[in-house]
Amino acid sequence: MSLVERIKNIASKRKGWNLKETAEHAGLSINSIYKWDKQSPSLKSLSAVADALGVTVDELRGIEKKKPKINPDPTFADLGMPYNGTIPDELKQTYADLAESYFKRHPEMLNKNE
Repeated sequence: MSLVERIKNIASKRKGWNLKETAEHAGLSINSIYKWDKQSPSLKSLSAVADALGVTVDELRGIEKKKPKINPDPTFADLGMPYNGTIPDELKQTYADLAESYFKRHPEMLNKNE
């Protein structure tokens, strides 16, 4: 999918705008986005469109960020609690929920040894 097609889809789905309305909301000339099929936009213009649509420049460009892997069944060792690496059955879900919540807020802590 081209950049212009992605912008058109995102604008339509999220805001109900066509490309002309999107350009206006981004402070660009009415037909400027249409030109991006043949010439690359400036980062400033692309950022303005992303801001108007409430998305990132990467999303407009179709770049997906890899989601961090979350261990669905963490052990005490995964949580930094060395108790022979086993979690009592009655606490497994509690610790899994705590670990998932923590890593969602701190994805930089995953894969820090890679």
